[in-house]
Amino acid sequence: MKYIGLEQVEPGQVLGKSIYSGNGRVLLAAGVPLTVYMVNTLNRIGVTMLYIHDPAFDDVMPEEMVSEVTRREVLQETNDMFEAIRSGKEWSSRTIRTSVGRVLEDVMSSKELLLQLTEIRTKDNAQYVHALNVCVISAVIGMNMSLNYSQLKELAIGALLHDVGKIERAAGGEPESGKREHHTWRGFELLKTKQEFGLMAAHIALQHHERVDGLGEPRGLSAQEIHPYAKIVAAANMYDNLINSLDGEGCRPDEACEKLMAMSEQQLDHEILVQFIRNVSVYPNGSAVRLSTKETGVVVRQHRGLPARPVVRIVQADGDMLLGISELDLAEHPTVFIETVLT
Repeated sequence: MKYIGLEQVEPGQVLGKSIYSGNGRVLLAAGVPLTVYMVNTLNRIGVTMLYIHDPAFDDVMPEEMVSEVTRREVLQETNDMFEAIRSGKEWSSRTIRTSVGRVLEDVMSSKELLLQLTEIRTKDNAQYVHALNVCVISAVIGMNMSLNYSQLKELAIGALLHDVGKIERAAGGEPESGKREHHTWRGFELLKTKQEFGLMAAHIALQHHERVDGLGEPRGLSAQEIHPYAKIVAAANMYDNLINSLDGEGCRPDEACEKLMAMSEQQLDHEILVQFIRNVSVYPNGSAVRLSTKETGVVVRQHRGLPARPVVRIVQADGDMLLGISELDLAEHPTVFIETVLT
């Protein structure tokens, strides 16, 4: 499969990866030939990138840390929870703990893979996909920092729920004034009542917009005053916000990594960023790239520990005539590098 921008899709091309709604239902199933109407509809609902089938790359698959089944179930359960909060109803903390447990099982069993966040985002599912992505990224960083399972679960629960304070509540309660109106405070007030989580999830929600230089919100904490879990979630939150945008202005993963490192020791913790960069796929499978040799190709495989040195498949063609296919392992060719991602 190839991972391309929606503007590059041509009618008749076949969708390679299903697109889901916010509650986990299939909006458009993999294997469907795309029509002009479908492409226009995808554009209207906020889709900017998707996978399509390509005969030269049909063996290329995104390396998913979280299975499609787990992802669909957690998206649906997160949707249900957010809707309950929005309507002022009670919601089950047990369901969330179970969901996070499934995510951790998948992530821990996929620890040899590099992190690739290629879930197709729409206006409908963006909030839930973001919550899940931040949860997965945080778990990966936590594993690299040798957290035990109990600590990982605390971290992952807080990461999944870090933005619950953004949910518009049903009318009736008195609004807070000043800094306590900030969504981090609202999230803290909501989560601290859930004793099954302990207070850690509430403090992650409260502190994930603090900065190590003390210029963050809502309390202006700095360096050691910020809990390590909140620092992890801050980095995860920033990365996912950088690479995903419904207006088409999101960064490529390589650009986002550069921007993150530029924030080191000002906005984000340096050591946490190092642990993250080691495990993120800078060029996800299916990405079309141009090499320093001026050849173009598609990323087909990754090297753990060498996220910027994937294997690139180069297809040589003359019109519709295939002349040859070769693969270049950048880990074995240190003088060749990826010049740009073609989108």
